[in-house]
Amino acid sequence: MLAALITDKLRPGLIMFSAVVLMLAVGILTPKEAIEGFSNKGMITVALLYLISEGVRNSGMLERIIYSLLPQKDCGVHKANFRFLPAISFLSAFLNNTPVVVIFAPMIKNWAQKMRLSPTKFLIPLSYATILGGMCTLIGTSTNLVVDGMIQDAGYEGMGMFELSKVGLLILMVGILYLVFVGPRLLPDTRKSEQEAEEGDQQPGMVRLEVMLSTRFPGLGKTLHKFDFYRHYGAHVRAIRRSGTTLQGDWMNIRLTKEDTLIVDADDTFLPTWGESRVFWMINRVGDSLPPMGNHKKYFALVLLVLMILGATFGEMPFVKQYVPGVRLDMFFFACITTVVMAWMKMFNTRKYTKFISWDVLITIACAFGISKGMINSGFADLAASYIIALAEYARHSQNGIYIMLAALYIITNLFTELITNNAAAALAFPLAVGISNQLGCDPTPFFICICFAASASFSTPIGYQTNLIVQGVGGYKFVDFLRVGLPLNLIVFFISVFLIPLFYS
Repeated sequence: MLAALITDKLRPGLIMFSAVVLMLAVGILTPKEAIEGFSNKGMITVALLYLISEGVRNSGMLERIIYSLLPQKDCGVHKANFRFLPAISFLSAFLNNTPVVVIFAPMIKNWAQKMRLSPTKFLIPLSYATILGGMCTLIGTSTNLVVDGMIQDAGYEGMGMFELSKVGLLILMVGILYLVFVGPRLLPDTRKSEQEAEEGDQQPGMVRLEVMLSTRFPGLGKTLHKFDFYRHYGAHVRAIRRSGTTLQGDWMNIRLTKEDTLIVDADDTFLPTWGESRVFWMINRVGDSLPPMGNHKKYFALVLLVLMILGATFGEMPFVKQYVPGVRLDMFFFACITTVVMAWMKMFNTRKYTKFISWDVLITIACAFGISKGMINSGFADLAASYIIALAEYARHSQNGIYIMLAALYIITNLFTELITNNAAAALAFPLAVGISNQLGCDPTPFFICICFAASASFSTPIGYQTNLIVQGVGGYKFVDFLRVGLPLNLIVFFISVFLIPLFYS
C-alpha cells in the first residue's frame, strides 16, 4: 500500500480500499471492521464541512475581509504578509483549507502584480498559513477529525474543539513570524518564462485563465495534439506549466499530468459552464451558477458558522450535558444542523451539492479506520512499537524518555505525510501510538496529539497537501522552492511539538 501511494499508481482512496479488501480476504479484518469507517462521525463531519465551506464561500464575505486587509498603496513584502497571513490562518482554523486557498490564491496574485510585487513571495506563505491555522482546532483539517474518530473508536475520550490550541497557537505564532520575516528571503522572484506565458498575445473578446487539471480530466496521459482541448471546452491553450516551469519547445506533444496548470484563452461562457466542474481545479474565481446572495444571507452564513463553532465548543461541557441529557451536542450534531439550514436557504447549489465534496478524501478517511484496526489486530502495531522503543530502551526509566518517543513517532508520521497523504499518515501512525503507550504503560494522549501535528505539517514537498499543489500551479514554483522554505518550518513545528506536548498533556 505504501509503495502504491508513493508511486501514485491510483488515487489514494482506491489504494487504501484495496488494502482493506486484502485484509478482509485473509481474515485480519471482519466485514464489520472493514466498513465501519464509512459510518464514522468524523468522516461524515468532514463531508458536511465541505458543504458549509461552500456556503460561506458563496457569501463573498471572505473576499471582502481579505481585500480590506491588503494594502492598496506602496508597501513591502513583509508588511503585506504580516497583514493578511494571520487572518488567513484564523479562517482556515474553521473552514476547509482547499477552498480558502482556491479563493485567495488568484486574488493575492492579481493584487501583487498590481502592486508590482512578486506573487511568488506570497503564495507559498498563503498555503502554509492555512495549514498552521488548521492545526489549532478540531475542525481545522480533516486529519484532526480522523484522529479524533480513531481515539473514540479505541474507547478514549475525544478531543474538544480547542484541545489542540494549547500547543497549536504557539506553533501558529512562531510559524507566522517565520513566514513574514524569513520566508520571503528564501522564495524566488517571479520567473521570466511564467510572465511571458501570461503576457503573450491575447485574442480580442477572450479572457486569460489558469486552470489546474484534476484527476477527472479526460485528457490525462494524452498530448494536446491528440486531445482537442478547444473542441471539449471552447478554450485555446497558450502554455503548460509544470513544477514551476513553463514548458518550452514542442509542448503540444508532451503528455498531460494531473499536476499541470494550463494557461488558456476562453470566452465569458467558460466559467459558468465549467466553474463547478470537478474536471478542473479552477485557479481563478470559480463562476457561480447561483444568483448573488442577498445581504441578509451573506451575514446569516457567517452567523451560522459562528453558532456552529460556539455550539461545538460549549456543547460537551459538563454543565451543558447536565441540562441536556441524552443528546450529544458535539461537532457532528451542529455540523448537521448548519448544513441543513444552509441547504434549505440555498446558500450553496442544492442540485449540484455532491460536486463540492472531495469523495476520494472521504474514502481515504473511511478506509483509514479499517487499516488502523488491521494493524492492531495483526499485531504489527505492537511489533513496530517495540522496535521504536528498542531504539531508546532507557525511555522506560529516563525522565526524558517521553521526548524520545514523541520525536520518533513525529518523524515517522511526518515522513509518511510528506510521501503519501496526511490522512493515510494518521491511519498508519495511530496504532503505533496505541502500541507505544501500552508498552510503556502511560497515557496515550500525548502521542495522539503528536500525530495531529506531525500529519498536518506538510511543508517540505508540494505533494503532501492539496493546497501546496494549488499554489505550485498558480505561482509557478519548483519542487526545491518548497524544500528550501518548508524544511526549516518543519523543524520549527517538530521542536515546538515535541517539547511542549508533555507540558500540557501529562
